[in-house]
Amino acid sequence: MSALTPPTDMPTPTTDKITQAAMETIYLCKFRVSMDGEWLCLRELDDISLTPDPEPTHEDPNYLMANERMNLMNMAKLSIKGLIESALNLGRTLDSDYAPLQQFFVVMEHCLKHGLKAKKTFLGQNKSFWGPLELVEKLVPEAAEITASVKDLPGLKTPVGRGRAWLRLALMQKKLSEYMKALINKKELLSEFYEPNALMMEEEGAIIAGLLVGLNVIDANFCMKGEDLDSQVGVIDFSMYLKDGNSSKGSEGDGQITAILDQKNYVEELNRHLNATVNNLQAKVDALEKSNTKLTEELAVANNRIITLQEEMERVKEESSYILESNRKAPKQDRTSEGQALSEARKHLKEETQLRLDVEKELEIQISMRQEMELAMKMLEKDVCEKQDALVCLRQQLDDLRALKHELAFKLQVKETGADSLLSKIPGLPFAPLV
Repeated sequence: MSALTPPTDMPTPTTDKITQAAMETIYLCKFRVSMDGEWLCLRELDDISLTPDPEPTHEDPNYLMANERMNLMNMAKLSIKGLIESALNLGRTLDSDYAPLQQFFVVMEHCLKHGLKAKKTFLGQNKSFWGPLELVEKLVPEAAEITASVKDLPGLKTPVGRGRAWLRLALMQKKLSEYMKALINKKELLSEFYEPNALMMEEEGAIIAGLLVGLNVIDANFCMKGEDLDSQVGVIDFSMYLKDGNSSKGSEGDGQITAILDQKNYVEELNRHLNATVNNLQAKVDALEKSNTKLTEELAVANNRIITLQEEMERVKEESSYILESNRKAPKQDRTSEGQALSEARKHLKEETQLRLDVEKELEIQISMRQEMELAMKMLEKDVCEKQDALVCLRQQLDDLRALKHELAFKLQVKETGADSLLSKIPGLPFAPLV
């Protein structure tokens, strides 16, 4: 971490405190990264004052951008090295759930966003690294297939999501290093999207592109349709790359915090699966409601058809009775022709009766299907209620675990404070305040 810390000039009491604070600080993209348990938090550098009178060189934008480029390059080295070593030890094809691979994409996203010019739109200023990545297909014809595949993905709605999908497809194709080198060599095209002192415009970008060649030894496979790349939050987890020199102190408390964090991650993952299950059940309920509405309309049409057939049957009966009455009164020579008409009417009546029976049978089938649909909807509603109750319980457990985590962190801080005060009372022992 000391390699990432801005140097100071003369050792004074004030600068000693600043140096001690900077030892636990990484300056990255105008953010200060500080320890919080086993995770690291990001705070804006403008909100934190480390020096009462900052030197003019530290206020120089070029100085800050140079520090950011150096920090991003170091993080890219650590990420790529850790990914290759863990992948070779794992010995299988990597997927999107692999933590080192996720952190690699987050670091690459920060590298591509560094020094990116803001484009003005109707909704305000927008920064996206999808624009530079689209240029790759003009430089390398093989990249046109990746760009077309990204544009055809139905779930991507933002340029950030398309850029993330492009990085994943390029890694699967084992052409990410080649594409990045081709892009970095065209500074005149990149100047439209990046500031002159951005990482992609300086030699740090070429170094990162060279480091990406080592990723060709690993195999990765991603399912792009199931991932929500638009709403992911790209935060670098520095705990994967940092080692605590004072790990021997408070090992018991750290172990408890680690167990609590593991339980918290498990509960959050379970919560995510339950939310997905509830959403699927809700989609099934909506589909059943639509199907029920359609069956109701078909039932109404069938009822109207039955009423029409009944009216026609009554009319045929009236005609038949009228014909019979006429046959009784008519002379014998006319009875033959009337008998033929009567037989035809009976035949027509028989056909209409058979048609009515078929319609009634179809109506009974539709009614039974509707009853089955209603029963299935009731069972689904009951299952959704049970899942929601379980979700409420899990959220309550998550709140309890968070409260326990804060309590253990407070106890650990109290122990460390007590140890520091005890050490300060021992004469002749050098003591540096903990930040």
